[in-house]
Amino acid sequence: MYLFSIENSAKQARGLVPTHPSGRASFWLVWALAVLLLISTGVTYRLLASRIVSRNEPRQLPIPLSAFPVEIGDWRGKDVPIPDNVQKVAGNDDFLNRLYINRSTGQWANIYVAFCARPGTMLGHRPDVCYKGGGWVHDSTQPSEVSSNSGTKIPCLTHRFHWPSEDRQERVVLNFYILNGQLTSKESEFSGVAWRTPNIGGRLARYVAQVQISSVLENSVRKAAEDMTELILDFLPDETGRVRAAEYIKPAASPTE
Repeated sequence: MYLFSIENSAKQARGLVPTHPSGRASFWLVWALAVLLLISTGVTYRLLASRIVSRNEPRQLPIPLSAFPVEIGDWRGKDVPIPDNVQKVAGNDDFLNRLYINRSTGQWANIYVAFCARPGTMLGHRPDVCYKGGGWVHDSTQPSEVSSNSGTKIPCLTHRFHWPSEDRQERVVLNFYILNGQLTSKESEFSGVAWRTPNIGGRLARYVAQVQISSVLENSVRKAAEDMTELILDFLPDETGRVRAAEYIKPAASPTE
């Protein structure tokens, strides 16, 4: 009893145990309210977290990039698979990787388009980073501009690489971005903190798409850019969220339909 009284008195002095019946009732009321507040906060957090996670799931375009035409004028294309582990690192919501050959000129160009509704995750996936990581030697990067067949100015960067071997294979890569429907060559346009937050609103017109056109000759990549950029823009949302390709291409039916 003596030891209990000393321990109890010490707890009372620290305010851990109420000293009379009315105080004891107030104590338990406050305790119950605190627990209720903690539970409700946890529920709210889980609901918000689940909403953010759902918004971070891959966004589907109205018309997938796989529906991009295989035949464009004299160009004929064939899909080039990308390994799952490489695609996982890239973290895109949708992509197109297709080799086109021009039957009139014999030119060829590989068209890579990557769509991502979380623009911040696209940072660092530049040709001068990825090609070097794959063993290519970076020779130069120069700003340039290409005009589409309809006159649209396409700001871009032209990268040059070579493979370190006796035959010295060369590669020219024309790279640009489409940010919320607008053409840009600058990664800095979507490098701010605001672009790294989840797309909680689920807006379709909040995205970045990277376009890489590669070949052995610069005139091949420029010709492909001239002929295909306007069509690429049709498959991506403009600043209002409108996707022009959805107006003339019917989505493929699901297997259950």
